[in-house]
Amino acid sequence: MTTATLTQQPHAGAHHARAVTDSSIGGLLQASGKISAENAERVLRMQKELGIRYGEAAQRLGLISEADIQQVLARQFDYPYLQQGEGNYSPLLAAAFQPFSPQVETLRAVRGQLMLRWFGRGHKSLTIASIASGDGASLFAANLAVVFSQLGEHTLLVDANLRAPSQHTIFDIRRRQGLSDVLAGRAELDSVTRVDAFIDLSVLAAGTLPPNPLELLSRSAFAGLNAQLEARYDAVLYDVPAFALGADALALAARTRGVLLVARKNHTPLADVQAMVEQLRHSGAEVVGAVMVDF
Repeated sequence: MTTATLTQQPHAGAHHARAVTDSSIGGLLQASGKISAENAERVLRMQKELGIRYGEAAQRLGLISEADIQQVLARQFDYPYLQQGEGNYSPLLAAAFQPFSPQVETLRAVRGQLMLRWFGRGHKSLTIASIASGDGASLFAANLAVVFSQLGEHTLLVDANLRAPSQHTIFDIRRRQGLSDVLAGRAELDSVTRVDAFIDLSVLAAGTLPPNPLELLSRSAFAGLNAQLEARYDAVLYDVPAFALGADALALAARTRGVLLVARKNHTPLADVQAMVEQLRHSGAEVVGAVMVDF
């Protein structure tokens, strides 16, 4: 996945303070199961004999790889990511599996612009929408949520696509209840799932698919729920159905007051994007920017 730079539309963000855990490389390697207690003693002996770093000694003994070292260093600096095959998350979650790739660098640039232009102006929630199905908005929202959490922002990704949800599949969430159930008064906020692989990321799945998604999202209950979520999290990102499928995105945009449009390279007509920008502005929502993705 690659993304283009966020386009201009209006403005630096409150950074979520977090406690720093002082963990040694050896402790983290053992905790993650990379080195057994028995092998840890071998590593310590070599480290002492040769006067080298713990990680270097473990590598010389063939116990770990350079990738293992990089992952542990990332956790020491509160920048968690995963190695390919770890967990049951979607392999397309580039921010989780390829955090140092050019694509994810671009994602971080988009995050920085959003911090400046939206979240830094006191806003807490944002709707992420596309024009047509298949434009990649859901996967983009998932990756953006990961990079926000890697910044240390207490992040919640809400799957508000009550027509064809996908975040439960991307993040391997088995819980059946979600947003629709909360809005219908059939569940509480304990339906939110914390993604353990990422310190500051949680996901609220779509839940039971309702027969009336637009009406459910348009109820006053959603405004109350959004206010609760904004009070609990630094950034609340809503993944919504494409505009072509209905007015769900407009209903959410009216609540969050801000929209990030996602267009697909060589797929989404520019005229459609411009028309949607005008429609959103007439509804009172601010188009914070637009990104172009290429899957």
